[in-house]
Amino acid sequence: MKLTDENCRPVMTGENSLSDNAVKELLVQIPEWTLREKSIEREFQFKDFKGSIAFVNKVADLAERQNHHPDICIYYNKVKLVLSTNKIGGLSRNDFILAAKIDLLV
Repeated sequence: MKLTDENCRPVMTGENSLSDNAVKELLVQIPEWTLREKSIEREFQFKDFKGSIAFVNKVADLAERQNHHPDICIYYNKVKLVLSTNKIGGLSRNDFILAAKIDLLV
């Protein structure tokens, strides 16, 4: 199943973060995202600040519907998103699902 066809689900306390192999397999589906230690991130560039804010508002609406929220940094015409699942201290499938759905917004 494609990540974009899935929806984020509640993460249970005590659940483990994804294995290195699972992360590598899922990264193939979101090639523009970069793996950091315990997160994935991507930077988006827009024409101006207004474009950045319009994109952030779309991301916020999507994140609310999925009940999974990225860290968002706005730098005038650039937006950096960082995804990680704080509850488990690492990456969950939800991070990859949300990343794939965010990619559809641009």
